[in-house]
Amino acid sequence: MWVLRGSAGAGGTRAALALLLATALGPGPARPHPQCLDFKPPFRPPQGLAFCRRYADFGCCDLRRDRALLQRFYRLSARLDGPSYAACAGYLQDLLCQECSPYAAHLYDAEDPSTPVRTIPGLCQDYCLEVWQKCRSIFRYLSADQELIALENNMAKFCRYLSLEDADYCFPHLLSNQNLNQNLGLVTANAEGCLQLCLMEVANGLRNPVAMVHANDGTHRFFIAEQIGLVWTYLSDRSRLQKPFLNISEAVLTSPWEGDERGFLGIVFHPKFKFNGKVYVYYSVEVHYEERIRISEFRISPADMNTLDHSSERIILEIEEPASNHNGGELLFGDDGYLYIFTGDGGMAGDPFGTFGNAQNKSALLGKVLRIDVNNNDHGPLYHIPPDNPFVSDPTARPEVYAYGVRNMWRCSFDRGDPQTKEGKGRLFCGDVGQNKYEEVDIVEKGKNYGWRAREGFSCYDKKLCANSSLDDVLPIYAYPHKMGKSVTGGYVYRGCESPNLNGLYIFGDFMSGRLMSLKEDRATGEWQYSEICMGVGQTCMFPGLINNYYQYIISFAEDEAGELYFMSTGVPSATAPNGVVYKVVDTSRRAPPGKCQVEALPVKVKSKIIRFVPKETFVMKTPTPRPRLRATTEAPREGRRDPYHPRMPAVDRVGQAPPPPGNWSKTPTTPPSSGRTPKPRKGGKRGGKRRKKKPPGTAPALQNGSVRLMEQRGRGRNRGRVELYINGEWGTVCDDGWSSAAAAVVCRQLGFPYVVRASKKAEFGEGTSLRILLDDVQCSGQEKTLLECAHADIGTHNCSHEEDAGVVCSRQEVTDW
Repeated sequence: MWVLRGSAGAGGTRAALALLLATALGPGPARPHPQCLDFKPPFRPPQGLAFCRRYADFGCCDLRRDRALLQRFYRLSARLDGPSYAACAGYLQDLLCQECSPYAAHLYDAEDPSTPVRTIPGLCQDYCLEVWQKCRSIFRYLSADQELIALENNMAKFCRYLSLEDADYCFPHLLSNQNLNQNLGLVTANAEGCLQLCLMEVANGLRNPVAMVHANDGTHRFFIAEQIGLVWTYLSDRSRLQKPFLNISEAVLTSPWEGDERGFLGIVFHPKFKFNGKVYVYYSVEVHYEERIRISEFRISPADMNTLDHSSERIILEIEEPASNHNGGELLFGDDGYLYIFTGDGGMAGDPFGTFGNAQNKSALLGKVLRIDVNNNDHGPLYHIPPDNPFVSDPTARPEVYAYGVRNMWRCSFDRGDPQTKEGKGRLFCGDVGQNKYEEVDIVEKGKNYGWRAREGFSCYDKKLCANSSLDDVLPIYAYPHKMGKSVTGGYVYRGCESPNLNGLYIFGDFMSGRLMSLKEDRATGEWQYSEICMGVGQTCMFPGLINNYYQYIISFAEDEAGELYFMSTGVPSATAPNGVVYKVVDTSRRAPPGKCQVEALPVKVKSKIIRFVPKETFVMKTPTPRPRLRATTEAPREGRRDPYHPRMPAVDRVGQAPPPPGNWSKTPTTPPSSGRTPKPRKGGKRGGKRRKKKPPGTAPALQNGSVRLMEQRGRGRNRGRVELYINGEWGTVCDDGWSSAAAAVVCRQLGFPYVVRASKKAEFGEGTSLRILLDDVQCSGQEKTLLECAHADIGTHNCSHEEDAGVVCSRQEVTDW
């Protein structure tokens, strides 16, 4: 592996490219790829070219550069007499216009640092001989290369000097090379039809980055949220501010467990943020031992435009969560100015709440898309109901409900619409995580039913509900089986400027399998065509600053203020593991014309220390690796026919083991975990897992005996608090008889902390008077996995009171003096 870095000069860039080529390909000629002399992809000129018309549809020159070449042509041709001009003007034009060729970098040998950049493009032998015989005098006007001029009278040496090793790709033969030109300017697909894209690293060292948003205020800042409850400010140059934009990590309920779905899950800026300074967040919280999802409003700090006023929090809405999974987490503002909230069905398997489940119950807020009006809420109610919400007049429905029949929509987005025609603008795309067979993508519309729990994808889940003719549910635009992935991560329709070929492509992924996927609408039929996305092999991504690999667990997608597309992934799906990276999606087959996508970011007043971005990911030279073709369903299977895409999997709502990384699409972490391997997700790691908090009648608890948590008196503790223990379906406390640092160390390790600072006694963090005392006389060596492995009195047997509840202070860093 070699790190691909940008440099201050072209020499450094060429050296990096050459080192990659030499290492990966070894001796011998290298197959060129479209690249301009500025080391960027070619483009389609916005206006026709007057001089280099051969490259008017696709190449490396815009109208300004074309005019400059024309002026140079006039200056050089003025040195020719009449007959010479008639014989040589065409050759002179050909040679000058190779700067506009899509393969300009190859023709001028700009990719090879062992030789200077050519002043004359690489010529095929027969063409060179023809020009030499008729017009060799033009070369002294075109080039100041004294070595070339010295060879002017020796035809063989002269043309050998101007030749390229790979004769098939010299000028003008490359114009007729079908392998090079048949798909020129299109997104490159490999032999299996997988669209090859590349990536740019944008941020790293993040702990489960769940969201990236912008303020839409002209500053082109972006804000990245970590699952533990911190949000960071990044400037347009990718540098980060040391002071967090928001830090509510003490209030956020999550854990170090791999795959824990609770935590800080969503953030969105008010459309009028520039004027009202309001930001909305979505996070998990525990209130009186009850898990809830909370939607809160914050205001920007009057003293610092890059931090929120933490004292300004107003709780807009709270919803009880009966289990620890299926927490939803998306917040969006629509073009209508209303706030859209996406909740999960409440967790566990099969939406077992009530007769038909939460998702089909319009009187419940779980399993829904909600729409509320938070405008003008400074006085009176914190939110209003939009008058056109679909169920405002239904006394059996909550008026907040916009759509229902949702299982656990993880990441949704509004389509910005085509940049020119605005076609598609306002469509709401969502990825809805499936149960144990299918994942699906939906377009959400007002008042519609999206089928859960009657239907999973196109397949019936609850056969009685599915057969109900009054269900009137909307089928997904696409669904795929668990052979392809087990937890969809919804994405965006690309509407950016820099990669024109991607316009209209809905790009999304799968958290468990690490697949990147795309859908493209066939406007004639209304059907959505599926294409896989993979990382470019060979030289496809060999451009300065680009990489072609990523971490497997795709957590979320994002747009920046200009509409460019990003995604976030990690190698260790834990809220405390700093393995998260943010990637920008790049198409190297075609770029926008120079200058078209430039943005002028408004100035940002910075009061915090600026941490400059240092890329850490590596470019990996790969050769194509065939992978099995997997079909997915885009239409409902017919009655009476076996579904050919039905995966044979156990009928449980959990994930036991992550599938291996899919070929050349998953990255190898540059810093492996200390164990020497990438940890596998715990059961429940999928956003459709089975772990739950409470024990409904007839359902076995997912929490394991011996699980622990820390509870501070104010309920805000994270690394310190009263020890509470889970045994046989209930939470209880631990008495401090025999409590020691060794016992406290067992608790800290269970919670993901390597060090114990103090074993606290006598209810320092509050008495657990509402719970039973479950353990007493606990004596540990410190190496046990749980407190139940330590010596202790019988469960529930004790001789102490809650005034002696045990506590602990844990740390991620060694503390020698407390």
